[in-house]
Amino acid sequence: MKELKSLTPYREALRLLLEDLSEIPETEEVELGEALGRVLAEDVVSPIDSPPFDRSAVDGYAVRAEDTFQAREYRPVEIKVIDEITAGEASKVKVEPGTAVKLTTGAKIPEGANAVLMQEMAEREGDVIRVLRPVAPGQNVAFAGEDVRKGEVVLRKGQVLRPQDLALLKSLGFKKVEVKRKPRVGIIITGDELVEEFDEEALNSGKIMESNSIMLEGLVKRYFGEPVFYGVLPDDEGVIGETLGKAKEENDLVLITGGSAFGDKDFAHRFVKLLFHGTTIKPGRPMGYGERVFVMSGYPVSAFAQFHLYVKHALAKLTGARDYEVRVKAKLTERVPSQLGRYEFVKVRYENGVARPIKKKGSGIISSVVESNGYIGIPEDSEGYLEGETVEVVLY
Repeated sequence: MKELKSLTPYREALRLLLEDLSEIPETEEVELGEALGRVLAEDVVSPIDSPPFDRSAVDGYAVRAEDTFQAREYRPVEIKVIDEITAGEASKVKVEPGTAVKLTTGAKIPEGANAVLMQEMAEREGDVIRVLRPVAPGQNVAFAGEDVRKGEVVLRKGQVLRPQDLALLKSLGFKKVEVKRKPRVGIIITGDELVEEFDEEALNSGKIMESNSIMLEGLVKRYFGEPVFYGVLPDDEGVIGETLGKAKEENDLVLITGGSAFGDKDFAHRFVKLLFHGTTIKPGRPMGYGERVFVMSGYPVSAFAQFHLYVKHALAKLTGARDYEVRVKAKLTERVPSQLGRYEFVKVRYENGVARPIKKKGSGIISSVVESNGYIGIPEDSEGYLEGETVEVVLY
């Protein structure tokens, strides 16, 4: 079998493919309920102050702070309660000297009041409270605009929308939001050895269950894309060429697994003008890219690594997504050796600031990625990391 003539360093290959892609211009307006995980297409400016009025941060009494300055537990100050309100209500009375309004957390501060006395700091009898401790002006008050000011940019273009982002948008009165169109990602699986339905006889005769499609579909969805599945194809040059040509026309990116090396049945790379073919990553070395097509390994673990090292960054480039990776520092539980000249994708289990390398090896061992929740990248010029060394883990 013909070997790869040269290997493109990981970072160089990533640079080449990102330079080959441009951010897609199309956007769409979607309901907030449909916006989770979408990429924001524009900065969002708050149309209001939030909260829109001064409100109580505790259950208690709205008072004039100066009326409480002399209060002590051994010498309480008496104040008359002239109204009671709850959150969502507004008092129609004005707090004058010597008066107070009882209110609950979140209720609007009535006119004339400038502080809230916690109810635990007062003893009530009828419509009179005995204040046991003084409060300062502004104490226990959440001021208008304390959370967000009108005209403030609250979310930036490229934000991958999270539940908390959607909550903020809804609190400001938004019902819809402008997001990037999802890139269409064609997925083609190739291999005579693959079966899509469980067949014990076929498996005993050397066939294997196909699993890359559902994994890649899930990864594409997770990283802002819309997968389009073109099926599991036999190792037939004509069928692969025709399907790949159709997928290239209909999608922003295409992922094709199998056929990335130079075996007699490795056809995929023959139909693509590749910017590079073969990189220093391990696993997944034979991967190629060109014409918005990723020619990927047929082995699931290799394809998984190739997606995280390359494809997700391409999807981020197409959508303008920012901060789409979660990176944490962790101490290694054991030494992780590496071969010079290889960029190693090392699967780890991260918990409580500690990273435990997954010992299961092999590009076909799917359980190894199931047991992991992140990876560390070991660059080509490193022979690995020592036990106890602090490393950066990319969570997935």
